[in-house]
Amino acid sequence: MDTEYWMRGPVENIPALLQPVAHTLLQARSEINRLMMGFPEEQLWDKPSGVASPGFHLKHLAGVLDRLFTYAKGTLLTPEQMDYLKAEESHTGTLQELLDHYNAQTNKALEQLSATAENTLTDFRGIGRKQLPSTVQGLLFHAAEHTMRHTGQLLVTVRVLCQP
Repeated sequence: MDTEYWMRGPVENIPALLQPVAHTLLQARSEINRLMMGFPEEQLWDKPSGVASPGFHLKHLAGVLDRLFTYAKGTLLTPEQMDYLKAEESHTGTLQELLDHYNAQTNKALEQLSATAENTLTDFRGIGRKQLPSTVQGLLFHAAEHTMRHTGQLLVTVRVLCQP
């Protein structure tokens, strides 16, 4: 196994205080892409023991990154983002399409991290219509934590589905 991202040193162009977020997103992307290599397309929407399917995890990972990073910018979700959220449970997209979308969203998140000024990390950010309280830092770190949580769930689900 490769050295984990957090042990590889700073990620270029990412502010020092956001390095843990970048390391987590890069680690998750690496693990997910490795895990899904050769995964049987016909099992993409299988739910062993009723848990979320691999397809759902891939759609949800991309969607959550998009939504949390949108809030971190201080903007509300678009109607397209709301439609995507509603469609996360739908069985649409091939494995490659879902991976491509997730990878693109991770790249977009890393670009936003590189443009995030450290002096804004404690700035208030409201979540959703109710404007629930958070901060730029809180949203970015939750995005990383949530990504790794679903990466772990995806790993277990795929291993269960691919048992001989």
